[in-house]
Amino acid sequence: MYKPYGIIPPIITPFDDQGYVDCPALAQMSRFLVDNGVHGLFPFGTTGEFYAVSDGEFIKGLETVRDAVKGKANRYGKPIQLIVGCSHITTREVIRLIKLVEQVGGYDAISVLTPMFVSQTQAELYTYYKTIADSTEMPIIMYNNKPKTNVTIEPATVSLLARACPNIIGIKDSTGDMTNTEEYLRLTRDLRERFDVIMGRDTLICAGLHYGCSGAVASCANVAPRVVADIYDKFHDGDYKGSLEAQYRLAPLRIACSMGTFPEVIKEGLNLQGLQVGKCLEPIGELTVEEKEKLRTVLREMELI
Repeated sequence: MYKPYGIIPPIITPFDDQGYVDCPALAQMSRFLVDNGVHGLFPFGTTGEFYAVSDGEFIKGLETVRDAVKGKANRYGKPIQLIVGCSHITTREVIRLIKLVEQVGGYDAISVLTPMFVSQTQAELYTYYKTIADSTEMPIIMYNNKPKTNVTIEPATVSLLARACPNIIGIKDSTGDMTNTEEYLRLTRDLRERFDVIMGRDTLICAGLHYGCSGAVASCANVAPRVVADIYDKFHDGDYKGSLEAQYRLAPLRIACSMGTFPEVIKEGLNLQGLQVGKCLEPIGELTVEEKEKLRTVLREMELI
C-alpha cells in the first residue's frame, strides 16, 4: 500500500476574477512546484480553500493537477505523489467526495480532516474515521488540525484506528505540539511499515524528521518549494546541518503567515514572485500595504524575489 514521504505541498487553489477555479493557473502552479523539487502535491487541503469549491470545480481541479504532472518523477525517481483533501462536516459528505476522487482516478490517497464546528468525542471520531475507511479501498491519511477545528484526535485514538483499519495509513499533525506528534509516533512505532506520521507545522519539519516523521505537508512550500524540499532531501542524504539550515531559512516565511487571514500570505507571496494565482475568496481580504511590504522584505531576504 502507498506510503507517504517527503515534502508534499497543500497546493493553493488559484481563482479567477469571478471567483472560480483557474485551471490553467493551477496547472502552471503544479508544474512550478514539481520542477522546484517537491515530492508530491496535495490539492484541496486547508491551504487550497477546499471549502470554497463546487463539485464540478473539485473534479476539474483534480484532473488538472493529475494531468499537469503526469509522467514526471521526483528526485528519488518515483512518480509524483498525489493526495487529495476530502473534508466536510458530516460523514456522508466525506464519503461522497471520496467517490468523486475514485471516479477521477490517479490519486494515491485521501486526507480527511476532523469535522468543523462539531466538537466530537473520541468515540465519535473513532466511528467517523472507521466508517469512512470502511467505505473505500483508498488509503486514508487522518488530518489533525486543532488550531482550526478545536478538535484533536488523541494519540490513543490514532493508535486504535491504525490497528483497526488497514487502509488508514497515516496522520498529518498540524497542532504544532511536538509532544502530540511524538506520542503519535511512539504509539504506532510497531506499525511503521504501514503507518506514517506526517508533520503539518512548517517550522517543525526538521524536528519531525529527527523524531521519525516520514515527511511534511507544508503550506509554505507553495512559495519556497526548493527551500522546503532541501529540509527533507538534505536530511535524507545525512546532511543534518544542511537540513537544519534550510529549516532556519524557511522560518521567517512561516512566521509571516500570521499576517492577514490564512492562506492570504501564501497567495500574496506567489503573486509577488510573478505567479498570478489570484486572491483568496471573500470574506478573506487582502493584506494591508504595510503587511505586503513586510512580506516583500521576507521574500527578498530569502532570495525568493
